[in-house]
Amino acid sequence: MYGAIFGDIIGSRFEFDRGPWTKEFELLPEECNWTDDSVMTIAVMEALSVPQQ
Repeated sequence: MYGAIFGDIIGSRFEFDRGPWTKEFELLPEECNWTDDSVMTIAVMEALSVPQQ
């Protein structure tokens, strides 16, 4: 769960970028932020962790 959210935040600045691909980039610059995918991942986690009645 944490890996999915962390990866989403790291990749957020590349979400709509079609520029050159490289493996050399700063891991967490200031422009990185959470996205709707992070929010939905947390919502699914919370929905699955609710005890069944």
